[in-house]
Amino acid sequence: MSPDTPSAFDVTFEKYLRYVSPGMATVVKFMGFESLEDRARGVAILTSDGKTYLDLLGGPGVFTMGHSHPKIIAAAHAQLDKMALGSHLLLSGLLADLCERLAQITPGDLQYSFLCNSGAEAVEGALKMARARTGRKGFVAAEGAFHGKTFGALSASGRDLYKDPFRPLMDNFSHVPFGDAEALAAAVNSDTAAVILEPIQCEAGIRIPPDGYLKAAREACDKHGALLILDEIQTGLGRTGKLFACDWEGVVPDIMTLGKALGGGVMPVAAFTATADVWTVFDENPYIHTSTFGGSPLACAVALAALDVIVEDGIVDQCRVKGERILKGVKAIAKEFADAITDVRGRGLLVGVDFKNAEVGELTIAGLAQRNIITAFTLNNPSVLRLEPPAVITEAQIDYALVSLRDSIEQMLTMLAMADLDPDEE
Repeated sequence: MSPDTPSAFDVTFEKYLRYVSPGMATVVKFMGFESLEDRARGVAILTSDGKTYLDLLGGPGVFTMGHSHPKIIAAAHAQLDKMALGSHLLLSGLLADLCERLAQITPGDLQYSFLCNSGAEAVEGALKMARARTGRKGFVAAEGAFHGKTFGALSASGRDLYKDPFRPLMDNFSHVPFGDAEALAAAVNSDTAAVILEPIQCEAGIRIPPDGYLKAAREACDKHGALLILDEIQTGLGRTGKLFACDWEGVVPDIMTLGKALGGGVMPVAAFTATADVWTVFDENPYIHTSTFGGSPLACAVALAALDVIVEDGIVDQCRVKGERILKGVKAIAKEFADAITDVRGRGLLVGVDFKNAEVGELTIAGLAQRNIITAFTLNNPSVLRLEPPAVITEAQIDYALVSLRDSIEQMLTMLAMADLDPDEE
């Protein structure tokens, strides 16, 4: 290739500038990711120019079972040879099997499921069901929440950066501080259709509420006849070291939303699952809420295979044990660099490193990129670097990641010192 011939990355970068998203292209290049993803297996993403990246971002939350798990890929191939999309008229054995499986594994008396394509769709469905079942208008959500970027989901979410350009959003949403049980209880009243919460706020910076918070939310809902919606789209299916994050408190919601890992890292699959009482909304008109592609035979076959892998590969235990190893290692690094890191928190393979400001975190992410490691900050808190790798990550890969994180922070602090910049400065 001639020195004047543009690389594949340069060609694609130019197309992003012209046809996809100039802002996205610029950010990705600034972070040091100047390669095109081509293939992926396990924890590795391979690029078209021969690089191998260690994926510590994991989707985020999509690749709990790893990239291209062979059993899940095989299930997709087998179903493609039979039927990919359904008729929406004849009954589907695969859809029935998947909904039965979700009823078996979700907490308490959750029974019926609606299959869709994304977490935001699942949240939209959950909000609609809550209003229809209760006949009420109000919702209580948490500050810093992230439930998606469609109108209803965005109305329930908690960062103005993503909301302001699209106002006015939906009415009757109030937000209270996450983890404050008293504020939550005070906000719920006779006009509240539902409280919607993440058991752990992922995009707000991996924020874990105090013990008893979810139980207090359950009690507040029960007192006023409101429903409790728990968003397990990112925390569900093993990520936190239990099958669902609400299992840490033994709390059962009226509606649970699922997504990300449900598709096994192969298909976009999401769902909302609810009690039989909530599902009476569908009794008079089973088509009151529909999805063209949701619950397709291909999606259901993949999701069923993913649920099998969770059990067969011990995904929940892997998340718990390996998450403890990462959390311990990162806390040791934070102690060494206390001037740059304010906190480290996490549960299972969901770990946040809270830097004193966003610039320090961004430079650390860029340093990791130089070491062929992919990670990112949390959407609602850019000062927090997230570590959310697949459960199949090995101990050797964890140790390499920890050494690379330490070296990246040290490199970043040295660079700031040489530039005569203060890492404490906002």
